[in-house]
Amino acid sequence: MTIFAGDIGGTSARLGLFEIRDGGMHPIVKEVYRCRDFGSLEEIVARFRSRHAGPVQGATVGIAGPVVRGSVITPNLPWYVHSGPVAEAMGVAHVELINDLVANAYGAAALSPADFEVLQEGQADPEGHACIISAGTGLGQAGFFFDGRFRRPMPSEGGHADFAPQNDAEVELLRFLQGRLGHVSYERVLSGPGLVNIYEFLTFAGRGEESSALRQELSQPGVGGAGAISRAALNGTSSRASMALDQFVAIYGAAAGNLALTFKATGGVFIGGGIAPQILPRLRGELFLQTFLDKGRMRPLLAAMTVRVILNDECALLGSALHAALALGGMSQSWVR
Repeated sequence: MTIFAGDIGGTSARLGLFEIRDGGMHPIVKEVYRCRDFGSLEEIVARFRSRHAGPVQGATVGIAGPVVRGSVITPNLPWYVHSGPVAEAMGVAHVELINDLVANAYGAAALSPADFEVLQEGQADPEGHACIISAGTGLGQAGFFFDGRFRRPMPSEGGHADFAPQNDAEVELLRFLQGRLGHVSYERVLSGPGLVNIYEFLTFAGRGEESSALRQELSQPGVGGAGAISRAALNGTSSRASMALDQFVAIYGAAAGNLALTFKATGGVFIGGGIAPQILPRLRGELFLQTFLDKGRMRPLLAAMTVRVILNDECALLGSALHAALALGGMSQSWVR
């Protein structure tokens, strides 16, 4: 049995074919594309299939955005995606579109211990709910609810909820961004572009020093601003970049704690996305857990939760493949315990 799987974020599209046999899933081929090099998801799928033909029995694509009745308007790409044209480009009868964080949730539940960095050991309840928060090009969130037998992922668009500042510096950041954007969601401060927004706020406020090397790097066309800022922060070459990353980490911890309370995630809290593995030295520090735990009377509840960073960058692709395999009955659902 062969299945097609996709993980479509705001920057990259990961596509793959997997063979389901002997109760396991085995990769056949995987490719990565830059989303902005294409006008639609169908173009990417058609390119992939032109190189990798052959019969496919099932297909699932995880995509960043609110999927409603097989359609999604992607918030960080100029695309309207519908399952029908994607299936036609794929050459199959049907492609299931799911939110990318649902795909991450499926994948996270099936990873090995080596695929995680533990930030807080906690005591994970095997029958408790869980949640995942992922900062990358955007900010995704999802939950897993325990139905009495299994943990089942469920989508959320909580990354677009109102940003809730926790101190004077964050109130100033909110006001700065309100002047630029109007509504300020968590995604506006907790994502790659969000880190750039924080850095630009600190520049506007005249806080910290910007190194000449970072200034030159940020001025280069095609340079990822968030990557340059985080590298300068971790290398200790820019105090302004370091301040920006600290504020980002503090907001990340607070948002993760909010989500953990929303789902009462006694089964575990997962930190996904492309940014977290790149800034592990800061996430291992005190600041992330300090704001994660700073929830007043609920601190003991949060202190008992297991908090883990996902290190495997193919988690969502794996999750999409697992979703397709489960839909076809090619694998047991016992893995989601």
